[in-house]
Amino acid sequence: MSQEVLYRDELPGGKHWSMVLKRGTLLRLTDLEGGANVGMLFYNPANLLERYNAPDTLKCQHTFKLTAGNCLYSDMGRIFCSIVADTVGWHDTVTGNSTRASVARKWGHADYQTARNDWTQNGHDSFLVEGAKYGLTRRDTAANVNWFTRVSVADDGTLVYDTVNSKAGDQVTLRFEMDTLVLMHTCPHPLDPSPVYPRRPTAYELLSAEPVLATDYCLNFRPENGRGFENNRIHHLCNCGSEG
Repeated sequence: MSQEVLYRDELPGGKHWSMVLKRGTLLRLTDLEGGANVGMLFYNPANLLERYNAPDTLKCQHTFKLTAGNCLYSDMGRIFCSIVADTVGWHDTVTGNSTRASVARKWGHADYQTARNDWTQNGHDSFLVEGAKYGLTRRDTAANVNWFTRVSVADDGTLVYDTVNSKAGDQVTLRFEMDTLVLMHTCPHPLDPSPVYPRRPTAYELLSAEPVLATDYCLNFRPENGRGFENNRIHHLCNCGSEG
């Protein structure tokens, strides 16, 4: 994409951040070193009861993975964002988040008081910290996306983590179809087999999106997506479920 980058920053491995992205904004994520994992959750900032729904996102698009063309749905049938570009081809939204216990079991526990910026953070607590900035609590957490990570299912039902799914320079770009609170972290995926705590950085960039046309790929990727976009149109028309 050749659009002007409005803002760019990098999130080191094992860190977290959050932001409210406006409708019509692109968020482009770049795996800087290869093997990144970016956990992400989505909420409606005007009604925090509305949040990302992983089961509906997969079910209505008849898929187990996320890639270009897929839309990410809320639990009210609206679309938070669409994947408009993707060089990876497979992103996980099934296997969840690392926790304090799982990180300690795999890589040992290192708190901030002893390790300072090298402490071993986890995805679950990272979401709690970022969510607390907006009044969200543990009860508001949901199944999350893991960008850049591929987890497939073997014939015997075993979950298989792909250690080479994403390489340095790979990107995924999200177009936001409604105002969205985004919580994100770069903590390890719960199935990451690395012998040491992985600290893989990710860059994120904000750009302006072009208007969504009737021929838009994401809009037409599945018939269900057309209904999701219509739900968004009605939402913006009457400001349903929001403040003011």
